[in-house]
Amino acid sequence: MAVPMTVTRTELVSDQPTKKPRIASIDVFRGFIMFLMLFQMVHLDTIAERLKEGSWGAFWTWIHFHTTHVEWESGSLHDLIQPGFSFLVGAAMAFSLWNRQQKDESWWWMFLHAVGRSLILVALGVLLRNLKTDRIDFRFEDTLCQIGLGYLFLFLIASLSRVWSYVAVVMILVGYWVAFVSYPAPAPDFDYAAVGVPAEWSHHHQGLESHWNKNSNLAWAFDTWWINQFPRKKPFTHNAGGYCTLSFIPTLATMILGLIAG
Repeated sequence: MAVPMTVTRTELVSDQPTKKPRIASIDVFRGFIMFLMLFQMVHLDTIAERLKEGSWGAFWTWIHFHTTHVEWESGSLHDLIQPGFSFLVGAAMAFSLWNRQQKDESWWWMFLHAVGRSLILVALGVLLRNLKTDRIDFRFEDTLCQIGLGYLFLFLIASLSRVWSYVAVVMILVGYWVAFVSYPAPAPDFDYAAVGVPAEWSHHHQGLESHWNKNSNLAWAFDTWWINQFPRKKPFTHNAGGYCTLSFIPTLATMILGLIAG
């Protein structure tokens, strides 16, 4: 007669695969960013706009400001959604890279994984933009494309010693500033109406600040060349919001700050 084998609770638990702990701070921050996106989905800005004239006018004016993008300068809480996601990508990269190193994955395998993820993010950004169109509009200023364009560079920087993360942030921000200043400022007779900007817009500047005027700066000039390299129904002249492909460069700086935090 066979004797049944007894298993202690300790032995039973030890045989179960251990569940990796979640990083609570990353989950909370991600949830907060998704919460901000929810405001847009329920059109809270439109609701606040209609209630601004009531007895709680100041409150609803504040709500409206922080649930919409600013026109050009300054920033609202809503403007922090994309930087928030970019920061999270960098923070998650720190843990992901460490986890893969613990599994003894080779650097080249991790590099190929980063290349693949970059391409997928850019492809998804372009695809989702064109779901309801009959022809692909190749533009790269949305959140997925911006993260995808910087992801491989983020991986390369993460592979170096930590000091290079700080050096990279400084070099990116200073270099990007110098590049904008080096590009010619718009002429006094620049045709802003042709690039979707009112001629008498309050955010036009003179002097040094004019190098960042909407749809007349370095990043805009790059896109008028770059995007027109792809098949299009009509030539690309501007983005209505002033968003540009080269914005992925300062976005990369935000991702590196997340990497440092991670």
